[in-house]
Amino acid sequence: MADGIMSKAATMEIPISSNGDTRTLPEDDGLEQAAKLQRRLHEKDLQQVMVSGPNLNETSIVSGGYGGTAEGIIPTGSIKGPSMHHSSSSSSVAAEDTSRGVAADKLENVKKWGLSTYKCTKQMISERFGRGSRTVDLELEAQIELLRDTKSKYENVLRLARALTNHFYNMVQTQHSLGDTFADLSQKSPELRDEFGYNAETQKLLCKNGETLLGAINFFVSSINTLVNKTMEDTLMTIKMYENARLEYDAYRSDLEELSLGPRDAAAVARLDAAQQQYQVQKDRYERLRSDVTIKLKFLEENKVKVMHKQLLLFHNAISAYFAGNQQQLAQTLQQFNIKLKPPGADKPSWLEEQ
Repeated sequence: MADGIMSKAATMEIPISSNGDTRTLPEDDGLEQAAKLQRRLHEKDLQQVMVSGPNLNETSIVSGGYGGTAEGIIPTGSIKGPSMHHSSSSSSVAAEDTSRGVAADKLENVKKWGLSTYKCTKQMISERFGRGSRTVDLELEAQIELLRDTKSKYENVLRLARALTNHFYNMVQTQHSLGDTFADLSQKSPELRDEFGYNAETQKLLCKNGETLLGAINFFVSSINTLVNKTMEDTLMTIKMYENARLEYDAYRSDLEELSLGPRDAAAVARLDAAQQQYQVQKDRYERLRSDVTIKLKFLEENKVKVMHKQLLLFHNAISAYFAGNQQQLAQTLQQFNIKLKPPGADKPSWLEEQ
C-alpha cells in the first residue's frame, strides 16, 4: 500500500498540460531560451560574413602558388580599372566632336554655295530681261568672239581633212590591190605579160607615193587637232571661268548697291560690311581671270600663226608634189618637216603579242 501511495505521489508531481503534453520546467525554459539566442547570434554572424565577405573584384591571384609572397599578388581589380573606360569615352567624345566639326563645315559650305547660286541666278535673269547692269570689256569680248569663230572654222577644216585622209587611204589600198592583181595576171597571161607588168609597176609606184602623201596629211590632221582640241580648248576653259567670275562679280556688285541704298541701322551696317568684303573678293578674282584670258589669247594667236604657217606649207608642197608625180620633191617635203613614215605592217602586232 505504501508503494501505491509513493507511486501516486510521484505521479502527481508531473504536471500535465491541457493538451496532454508535458510542461517544461523553469530551468528547462532558461536553457531553451539560451540555445535559441545562441542560434540567432550564430545566424547573424553568418549573415555578416556573407555580406562583408571578399569581393570578386578584390580577390587576389598568387603567382607563386600556395604560400607565395605578397609580391606575387596581383589585385584583380587592377585588370579592369577606370582608366580604360575613361580613355574609350574620351576617344569617342573626340571622334564625335570631329564629326560635328566636319558636318558644320559642310553645312556652311552648302549655305555659301546656295547663296552664291541664288545671287548669280538672279543676276543672270536680270541681264536677260534687261533689268540688271552688266560689266563689259568691249576689246576682250571681241577677241573672245573671234576665237570662237576661228575655232568653229578650224573644226570644219579638221573634219574635211579627216574625210580626205579616209578617202585617200581607201584609194591607196585599192591601188595596192590593183597592182597585185596586175602582177598576178602578168605571170599567168604570157601574151599580155608586158602590158600587165607596166600597169602593175605604175600602181605600185602610185601606191608608194600615196603612202608618203598620207603621212604628210596625217601629220597635218594631228597638228590641227592639237591646236583646236587642246590649245584653243584650254583657252576657252579659262574664258568660261572668266565669264562665271564676271557674273558673280556683277551679282555681288548689285547686292552691294542695293544694300547701300537701304537703311543704316546696326544690322544693315553689318550686312553692308560683309557684302563689301565679298564684293572685293569677287572683284579680285574677276580681274585676275581677265588678265589670264588676255595673256592666253595673246599667246594663242602667236602659236596659231606659227603652227598654221608650217602646216599649210606642208600640205601645199605635199599635194603639189604628189599630183605632179615628183616623187623626189614629195620625199624632200617630208624630210623638211621631220616626218617619219611607218614601215608597212608597223601597226600590226607581232606574232608574240598575238599569242
